[in-house]
Amino acid sequence: MREGRQADTDRRRQRVATAIKNAAKNGTPISVSAIARQSGVDRTFLYRHRDLLGLVHAAELEPGQDPAAASAVSRASLQADLANEQARNTRLTARIQQLEKRLSQALGERAWRESGLGAPADMDELQRQITRLEQHNVELTAALEEARADLDAARAANRDLTRALNQRN
Repeated sequence: MREGRQADTDRRRQRVATAIKNAAKNGTPISVSAIARQSGVDRTFLYRHRDLLGLVHAAELEPGQDPAAASAVSRASLQADLANEQARNTRLTARIQQLEKRLSQALGERAWRESGLGAPADMDELQRQITRLEQHNVELTAALEEARADLDAARAANRDLTRALNQRN
């Protein structure tokens, strides 16, 4: 059974090769569909056998075809188009990566701000407020020290007066 399938595949491959040669010799248009029709095989047969598909594509590009049937597109122009599109693809890929990076940074900054962990936008006002509060803290500390000194002086005077009263009695 295996040998029968192999023999059938070989016969089909031979028919495809013959159809390609005949089409090139006769100047008939060469395409995957045309070669499949002429050889009596399904197009999927050609796609499953990459070497045959390569022969079909190579025959399509051969300049030996009939000038009336030949395409106005040359192999060199197709290669130039391919190179241009590959360069464009490279540029677009770089641009996409750049935009993804910018989007990631913007979303990260937004999440940071909305989480409350990020620095507020009005940093200057907060710095001024910190300075005012520090000055107020220094003033309150000085007033507290002065009040403590007055309290200590009042206590000392109170002790002296209490001692003087106690000595008289």
